[in-house]
Amino acid sequence: MITVKEVTSRCQLNKFIQFPNKLFKDVPSYIPALDFDERNLLTDKNPSMEHCSRRLYLAFNDKGKVVGRVAAIINRSVNEHWNKKAVRFGWFDFIEDYDVFTALLDKVVDYGREMGMDEIEGPFGFTDMDKECWVTDNFAARQNLSTLYNPEYYVRFIERAGYEVKCRWQQYVLQANQPVPDKVGRLNKLIMEKYHLHLVKVKRRKDIYPHAYKFFHAINESFRDLYDFVPMTEKEISVYIKQYIPFVNLDFVQFVEDENDNLVAFGLSIPDLSKAYKKANGKLFPFGWYHILKALHKFDTIDLLLNGVLPEWQKRGVHSIYYCDMNEAAIRYGVHTAYTNPQIIGNEAVKIWETQYNTTPLNQRAVWSKKIG
Repeated sequence: MITVKEVTSRCQLNKFIQFPNKLFKDVPSYIPALDFDERNLLTDKNPSMEHCSRRLYLAFNDKGKVVGRVAAIINRSVNEHWNKKAVRFGWFDFIEDYDVFTALLDKVVDYGREMGMDEIEGPFGFTDMDKECWVTDNFAARQNLSTLYNPEYYVRFIERAGYEVKCRWQQYVLQANQPVPDKVGRLNKLIMEKYHLHLVKVKRRKDIYPHAYKFFHAINESFRDLYDFVPMTEKEISVYIKQYIPFVNLDFVQFVEDENDNLVAFGLSIPDLSKAYKKANGKLFPFGWYHILKALHKFDTIDLLLNGVLPEWQKRGVHSIYYCDMNEAAIRYGVHTAYTNPQIIGNEAVKIWETQYNTTPLNQRAVWSKKIG
């Protein structure tokens, strides 16, 4: 007997946040999120709540043990921008039991219908900066801080339930310290001279903030045509800056600007914190902060967190400028491996990774949808 209850108390929210940490405690590739980050995302502290609504659910077995969780989300901005009526499922984790899976998903469908929606889709967060899309192959592969972990049965269950894939992503791993050929350096110099571009190198952390706002506005422009993307609000941007800047190594931040100091391309990488987060197990105290701080200063792997080129500057080779600077920084730091974030299959970024760099596919990911009208 499975009972599903809406989360209405702080105690239930704590159970919701901590459930996957218990479910996947013995899975090497699972990376726990920090509890306070999750709490800020799932409560009214999240600025996305200005244009989103949500309900959180927990599933219990007949002994009162938590066996699953799910968030039902409606992002009004996304629905208006893409002219649809969709309810999202996210934070969806469950034991290997199809009845638990369906009981939770039925709650999301019921909420969607109650709110006038005619489609369910996911896994998504509130925005594209939240974790989204499930792995569909190579399930044991190493995860980024910004990617979801899921076992194989998640995909088996969603397909069994008749959901269809709406979009696929590809993730790559590459040798970060590949020597930069002289001809590439000469070509980058020609590109910068031709288009009057310059590479911004920030020396002090406090000086990164003006560029950071340009950076997130550039993301809004660069990603505007990607599946289900909607521009971030100013409040959301402020939160993301506070969230990411503390983890940034300035040598792995690349801003390419034009002669008027307008940002045209960007690259942002962070040290690999996966092992540190694993040791922290969701808690900064008493020792989680120490593991994270240590990983920020001693690392041999990086995550290529965000990179892009404004639409009007694409197909001009500008991406090579920030990539080569990152490559040179990797050599100086002794970094040997880099992992990309998932890239939507078919877009320009994926073509670049596939054709211009010595990359190895890591895994594919997907989101699914189904009509509920």
